[in-house]
Amino acid sequence: MPDLNINPTTNNYRRLERVVKGFANHRRLEILHLLHKSPELSVEDISEILDIGYENASDHLRKMAIAGLILKRNEGNNVRHKLTTRAESILVFCKTLE
Repeated sequence: MPDLNINPTTNNYRRLERVVKGFANHRRLEILHLLHKSPELSVEDISEILDIGYENASDHLRKMAIAGLILKRNEGNNVRHKLTTRAESILVFCKTLE
C-alpha cells in the first residue's frame, strides 16, 4: 500500500471538513465566483446581485470566513469581502469537476 504521507489525526480531518463545508453549497460557490470576478463587494452588493436575502448572504459569508475562504475589510459602515488564496485554489479545483 503506498504511503500517502497523510497524518490521519481527527483534528486535520475536522479542519478539512470545515473548509469543504465552506464551499459545499451552490450559493457559496456562486459567491466565490462573484468575488473572483468582482472583489471587495459588500453583503448588500452580493445579496442584490444574486437576488438573495441580506441575512442569507451574510450567513453564507460568515461560514466562508470561518472556512478561511474570504477576507473581510471594514470600510465605514460596510464590510468588503475578497477571496483568499485558498478560495482561488478551490475555484480551480471546482473547474476541473465541471
